[in-house]
Amino acid sequence: MADIAYTWGAGPSGEGKWRFRLWAPGLERLLLRLNGGDHAMEAVGDGWFALERPAEEGDAYGFVLSDGLVVPDPAARRQQKGVHGLSLVTAPRRGEFWAGRPWEETVIYELHVGTFTQAGTYTAAAAELDRLAALGITAIELLPVSQFGGERGWGYDGVLPYAPHPVYGTPDDLAAFVAAAHERGLMVLLDVVYNHFGPDGNYLHAYAPGFFDEHRHTPWGAGIDYREPPVRRFFIENALYWLAEYGFDGLRLDAIDQIEDPSNPELLVELAQELRARLDRPVHLTTEDNRNVTHLHERRQDGEILLHSGEWNDDFHNAAHVLATGESEGYYRDYAGDPLGLLGRSLAEGFAFQGETGRGEPSAHLPPTAFVDFLQNHDQTGNRARGERLATLTDPETLEALTAILLLSPHIPMLFMGEEYGETRPFCFFAGFEGELGEAVRKGRREEFRGFVGFDNVPDPISAQTMAASTLDPARRDSRAGQDAQERVKRLLHLRHTEIVPRLAGTGGGAGRLLAAADGALAVDWQLDGGLLQLRANFADAPRELPAVDGTELHKVGELGAPKSAVHWLRVSA
Repeated sequence: MADIAYTWGAGPSGEGKWRFRLWAPGLERLLLRLNGGDHAMEAVGDGWFALERPAEEGDAYGFVLSDGLVVPDPAARRQQKGVHGLSLVTAPRRGEFWAGRPWEETVIYELHVGTFTQAGTYTAAAAELDRLAALGITAIELLPVSQFGGERGWGYDGVLPYAPHPVYGTPDDLAAFVAAAHERGLMVLLDVVYNHFGPDGNYLHAYAPGFFDEHRHTPWGAGIDYREPPVRRFFIENALYWLAEYGFDGLRLDAIDQIEDPSNPELLVELAQELRARLDRPVHLTTEDNRNVTHLHERRQDGEILLHSGEWNDDFHNAAHVLATGESEGYYRDYAGDPLGLLGRSLAEGFAFQGETGRGEPSAHLPPTAFVDFLQNHDQTGNRARGERLATLTDPETLEALTAILLLSPHIPMLFMGEEYGETRPFCFFAGFEGELGEAVRKGRREEFRGFVGFDNVPDPISAQTMAASTLDPARRDSRAGQDAQERVKRLLHLRHTEIVPRLAGTGGGAGRLLAAADGALAVDWQLDGGLLQLRANFADAPRELPAVDGTELHKVGELGAPKSAVHWLRVSA
């Protein structure tokens, strides 16, 4: 692809000079502070200010507003000191990136860099890549790495979307992690937050109030006004930046139900179109959206992905969780009446709720690979009061059966870090905010779970100990039980890659059929390209009769029809 002509940020302009730009429609004048000196910037129209000055890599700069407030570049690539400090001149990255892998081969492993290893760095995480590749993982998904206020956090409070958070390592370390993954045949996906900015270090309101829509609010504050062309470019260029300069293979877009845009095309359409047009390798985009929409995930008649590759399938998770635990509080309430039936419909047709209750759209016409399924993830685990993992909430037999269903489904499967070896340490919500903001977060967390049964002692989200307690346990990973669990995952993923993945590229919509989902018995068939995949499971405590199967037994947890069993068969087409 050609070099990106960024609208936002500082970029080299030749002969030792750099061009500094900022969209500040709320100001009449603006100064550039560069290496301690202030320089008047030129108003170049439509709210933009620009100035060309001699500069070198690593020089400190910021913008001086009319009232004397000095703010960082919102598109800074690096910061000198935290989110409130000056930005650092940083040259565009150059690198050789691999050809990528097709979407149907994807098996996602979601991880938080800070708690994935004891060191909590990109370099330490890279040391685990051989193990994950050997298991059959094909894609690493990083929780957001954009810089946020404080030292600790999940990453969803980022305020400088272009600057990698320095606690995990340098930009070079991040690029080296991506390169190391590619060397092992692993894709790397990045979780990005385009629906809000965090509460600490966001200065956009001070000079670009038009960045936000004063008439719309999200759960995290003022809504972003995506109708403004500079605002659209800020996010589209950010997506290009991560893929083009670091070599990421795709993005997971957080909570797109809060990205409201009446434009034609809307931001999420334009972003996907531009990424696919500009990059000459596979681009994998997934969305999180509790509305169960399908218009972003439609395929061409030949199966080609037009916009977004897949949607995180909360219906699968929620139904499976209720089935496994019996929990019915909060959003699990909608699944408590018939968790088995909703799980079966999700497996067969994608979404369990497809508009009948006012949520969702028909989804059976999409191919199975349009849905990303999971039994655990950062949200569903970390947003529990105590961050318990599923391994501590259900019995081993049920968990083993559900894991087989997850990994051998024709949907795209995702594992949360530690799930592959049965991690029992919690993954809690944590942040590193100080002062009044820290106390507000602490109080809000307690209030959130005030009405829940048995949730009296919510871990302090601001305490460093809460993050430490959420860090994976290498002793558990290396124990006999941990090794046995990894061997089970490895066998399942080997079967997936050899028997199921080769039949996914040619599988279109309408592939699934729910045969039974009652009294503990579950039966689903999928007509794949070249074979009929058959699932027969029983979550009851007594044997159940199940619809007949035909073909070769692929894998079994327990015997066919036995309590807490899940058996897969494959009938290969002639």
